[in-house]
Amino acid sequence: MPDIKHAIQINASPLSVYPLVASAAGFVRWWASDVAEDKATGNVELGFFNRATVYGLRPVQMVAPQHAHWFCETGKEWSGTRLLFDLTEQGSQTGLRFTHADWQAETDYFISCTTAWGELMFRIKATAEGKNPGPLFAGPGLSY
Repeated sequence: MPDIKHAIQINASPLSVYPLVASAAGFVRWWASDVAEDKATGNVELGFFNRATVYGLRPVQMVAPQHAHWFCETGKEWSGTRLLFDLTEQGSQTGLRFTHADWQAETDYFISCTTAWGELMFRIKATAEGKNPGPLFAGPGLSY
């Protein structure tokens, strides 16, 4: 099964980065503006392109501030995949290693998501470093 992988250095502590990858409130700051959280379960739902695409995520391993691992329950080609955010303290910085694991195949959509995740890594970095770029997916489309 193919995986999407990225790594980035962030000029912030893991304690600052972790909430961005471990909660709906964090996701809305860099990923998508249409985000909802079920407070009882911690499950998160992200809507894209006026909800033409909806990804349902379930937290599976949340160990602050080292790991935020999510299982994708819904979404085109995302169902059954995992989002793994692994953080390591590296002096005054955080090393973020990201894996979108367990894709069924390297389709055109997989390739498109590889590109989007690359952009999203820089949004997490900018947000953690206080630049506040906002979510990449805002309203009906992409925001640049």
